[in-house]
Amino acid sequence: MSTATSTLDTTIEPQSSPPPSPTFNGNGDIELNNIVGVVAREAGERDPLLLRDRIVPDEQLKLLRRRTRADSKVAQFYEAQNDHIGRLLKPMHVHTAEGAEASDSMALKVKIAVNVSFAANIVLAGVQLYAAISSMSIALFASCVDAVFDPFANLLLWIAHRSAKRANHEKWPMGGSRFETIGNIVYAFIMMAVNLILIVEAIKQFAMHKDDDTQEFHPVPLICVCIAWGVKFLLFLYCSAIRKASSQVQVLWEDHRNDLFANGFAILSNAGGAKLAWFIDPMGGSIIALVIIGVWCRTAYEQFTFLGGITASPDYVSLVTYKAMTFSDDIKMVDTVRVYHSGPHYVVEVDIVLDPHMPLWRAHDISQDLQDQIEALPDVDRCFVHVDHEVTHAPEHRKKR
Repeated sequence: MSTATSTLDTTIEPQSSPPPSPTFNGNGDIELNNIVGVVAREAGERDPLLLRDRIVPDEQLKLLRRRTRADSKVAQFYEAQNDHIGRLLKPMHVHTAEGAEASDSMALKVKIAVNVSFAANIVLAGVQLYAAISSMSIALFASCVDAVFDPFANLLLWIAHRSAKRANHEKWPMGGSRFETIGNIVYAFIMMAVNLILIVEAIKQFAMHKDDDTQEFHPVPLICVCIAWGVKFLLFLYCSAIRKASSQVQVLWEDHRNDLFANGFAILSNAGGAKLAWFIDPMGGSIIALVIIGVWCRTAYEQFTFLGGITASPDYVSLVTYKAMTFSDDIKMVDTVRVYHSGPHYVVEVDIVLDPHMPLWRAHDISQDLQDQIEALPDVDRCFVHVDHEVTHAPEHRKKR
């Protein structure tokens, strides 16, 4: 699998004046003219590129939203641009403080999500195992196997998360955040393998069945699976609200989402096999298994891209670039910026240009301070700041092949 890094190889220098920004006439039409700043400058926020002058006022956005669908899409674009400018102008220590505050505020909620999901999965595994064995339904087995493996998955994710937090930096210099990604990949392949076994069992039932009778109807197992569906729905809603706070909760949310589909479809397939035609049950079990395999294939692919070092989002790259460019008046240019995944978090590489006659101690202090500030940003594992004195060379710090 080939991956890419986010690279800005063109030299970036502060502009003397901002590019044209959108204004609106009396009818709400967009015109590209220079405008006066529409938002008061906040104390403590540096804005050397005058980005704040490009913020579109809410009143003008409201005018656009009330017009055609095309204008509404334009309003959405400028809303996103306003948010992005706000993130760029926000001082790095504010980003750091907000990230730490969000992590602290979510710590208890994440712990509740993990522990409650683990306890619920243990209980529901027994309930659904009883339902599957008592009915001998392929569809209920499809939902049962997923439920039975959930506690083991929770245990695996907990071990990976704990190992990541306690990683010895002498042994693992890059930290242990990638342990969580590896745990997610292992979990995904376990789920795919188990569901593949179910498909084989469904094929065997199709090949060996010799009559057209419907299956026996089992109301108690169906009620058990309905209860499991309800519990999973509540857990799904809870994890959905905080899934951005932790990759561990993100995987739990995906697991609860898959269980909702599996349990719901298993109920319909089992009832259909008992009331309509026998083959509905094994066919439903096969469909459940195929869908779950597809979902976990996508999850495994995404986790592999994180492990391989895929680029960060353009918004995050531009945030790091802007912060490096405006960090110090001594930084003449920003030559190259790379932001890429190392597990769920990022590695950042920044090439800055300083005065060639600057003392070594001064150059070191600037680059070290910039490194510390970027590493304090949310989701950044490591930052490497390279110092140069000119930009006429080819991009450096890249392996030549």
